[in-house]
Amino acid sequence: QVQLTESGGGSVQTGGSMKLSCTASGDVGCMAWFRQAPGNGREGIASISKYGATEYSGFVEERFTISRDDSKNTMYLQMNNLKPEDTATYYCAALPWSFVCPPLTARRSYEWGQGTQVTVSS
Repeated sequence: QVQLTESGGGSVQTGGSMKLSCTASGDVGCMAWFRQAPGNGREGIASISKYGATEYSGFVEERFTISRDDSKNTMYLQMNNLKPEDTATYYCAALPWSFVCPPLTARRSYEWGQGTQVTVSS
């Protein structure tokens, strides 16, 4: 029902920065970023509740920042000091009717965007 559209992906060199955006077609509650590299499962990166509470996966290592602008129905992921192992398809996810977010490792029936490719070259 809720459409999610990611943008901002592309190619960057090791150590570079990139900012991803996810725009929802309507108001949403919990929003989160996941990523999936070839041969790997989809893993949670960060989540942000309707109230602004955040959770980050350990591999972020303080390099990424999640934020949202509800006036634009948009969520962002600022990524700094990118590494080749960050190469993956990055997905926007949302729980439209939940203002709070579950733990990133929990199974949930998220609404998903189609993904945006991030490639980090050495």
